[in-house]
Amino acid sequence: MLNAQPAQLVDPFGRRITYLRLSVTDRCDFRCTYCMGEDMVFAPREQILSLEELYAVADAFIGLGVKRIRITGGEPLVRKNLVSLLRRLGARAELEDLAITTNGSQLAAMARQLFEAGVNRLNVSLDSLKRERFAALTRRDMLDQVIGGIDAARQLGFSKIKLNSVIQKGHNDDEVLDLVEFAVGRGLDISFIEEMPLGSVTSHQRQLTFCSSSEVRERIEQRYSLQASSKLTGGPSRYWQVTGTDTQVGFISPHSNNFCGACNRVRVTAEGKLVLCLGHDNALDLKQLVRAYPGDTQRLQAALCDALQLKPERHHFANDEQVQVIRFMSMTGG
Repeated sequence: MLNAQPAQLVDPFGRRITYLRLSVTDRCDFRCTYCMGEDMVFAPREQILSLEELYAVADAFIGLGVKRIRITGGEPLVRKNLVSLLRRLGARAELEDLAITTNGSQLAAMARQLFEAGVNRLNVSLDSLKRERFAALTRRDMLDQVIGGIDAARQLGFSKIKLNSVIQKGHNDDEVLDLVEFAVGRGLDISFIEEMPLGSVTSHQRQLTFCSSSEVRERIEQRYSLQASSKLTGGPSRYWQVTGTDTQVGFISPHSNNFCGACNRVRVTAEGKLVLCLGHDNALDLKQLVRAYPGDTQRLQAALCDALQLKPERHHFANDEQVQVIRFMSMTGG
């Protein structure tokens, strides 16, 4: 018989893991240039965790003290019957936060279902407000649908809707102020993200398009006054309040301001791989465990506790063309 497991997940550096990012699919209806190629090859469907298996994994983490779950993809809203999984998770009283990161393409049709299932926060990826540029960045002409989805979600009672924008020099850095204005006008928060050196891209050279958080902030302060915010999200964003508004601006800076010291999260890919750090290859195949021992939560929790001892202290992302980890965020979960 397996020994009883501790009530919490703590890594070798004393960091308590309370946040799970759970990818439900590697598929996406966009082909964002910094994320995947137009001819992306997806995993065979039998390699993707079923909804029941995804719930089993989430249940094991909740039993070990995880309080926050973010559903990711790919694009999670293209996963068939996703709402049934969300309802089960939304009913878990132990969870303080159930959130989704989406590209917004399906949001107009699904926002109410998500809200009624118990999702309380949305992150929507939005890198451009110019139709032709949006189509070039995502390889899909769907800006109107995304904005329509954002506006549909705003009519409901989500506790927070936040925009995520990856800024690249020469691609969309001239839209920083427009994106902030869009967020302020709709009462949304917005996070600006430095591009991470993950996976292989052919559309641009990252060392030429890299735009640091400090550069983005300087642009914002040309028009807006920012005040340091006391907001704590348990995530990598550092927030600033736009003076006189309800909008907070966050900066996710894996290059210029390493956020590893307070890391409280792990990821599970759609294929069931436990990813301890985006910048390292260490991973545990949870799918093999879940399928070999269905219903054995204790065994799964024991494996999670053991694997966590391999979580590194930090990543070592570099702003060059030397990709240290061949990993596509569409497979891992953003």
